Amino acid sequence: MRHPTLKGRLSLREKPIDRIAVMYQKWRDLLFLHWEIDPEIIELTLPEGLHADTFEGKAYLGITPFFVLDARPIFTPAVPPVSNFPEVNVRTYVFDNEGNPGVWFYSLDASQRLAVEAANIFFHLPYHTSEIEAVHKPEEVVFSSRRKENEALSARSRFRYSYTGEEFFAESKTFDFFLIERYLLFTKDMETGQIYSGRVHHRPYPLYKAEVKEFDENLLLVNGFAPTGRPPDHQVFSSGVDVEVYSLEKVIF
Repeated sequence: MRHPTLKGRLSLREKPIDRIAVMYQKWRDLLFLHWEIDPEIIELTLPEGLHADTFEGKAYLGITPFFVLDARPIFTPAVPPVSNFPEVNVRTYVFDNEGNPGVWFYSLDASQRLAVEAANIFFHLPYHTSEIEAVHKPEEVVFSSRRKENEALSARSRFRYSYTGEEFFAESKTFDFFLIERYLLFTKDMETGQIYSGRVHHRPYPLYKAEVKEFDENLLLVNGFAPTGRPPDHQVFSSGVDVEVYSLEKVIF
């Protein structure tokens, strides 16, 4: 097993030169919330061949609400009722046996049913259809979600956030870089057990200091994690990026 290197992390930010994107999306007004968690707890949730990625020996769970705009396959135009929707995901950070660092999603909630079904079928991602009310106010974003197949209070979340300060970009070797600058995802076909990786490409995230006025840990609870009972250990806002999405590739261990 190889551990990720800085060179490897930086190389994943480069646009693949031998592949063609299969989808375009715009991600806007992202809030990144992260809580420190014991790496051993994360290890117990991962499929064989993936390992908890750590920063100074610490692993992290994240919740990210944001907006998807103009999502479309490369051969079709965007259709606003289908292509634009709010989403919130629960994630952690992992690497494979070759030392490739990426994201592992525990769940992704979105309000667009067709997008959810397509992501489940073609990308094997654990998407759920949720009722999401997301409002852009002049000074903040108000984001509320409720998973349709689960009426428990733990399946409901609410975030109210804005940003302040000057725009900045995460510098290599920093905590922000470790958490935010991720260009590879791992996913599992639940029927076959096959692990896949998927690349995305976009410019580095423009970041701001987040002002989080309301949040909860309910989505951690609904994914089987005990709430920490404390504010996030890391919180940052991004105005967003334009994204190229590439097809999945099998991961061979």
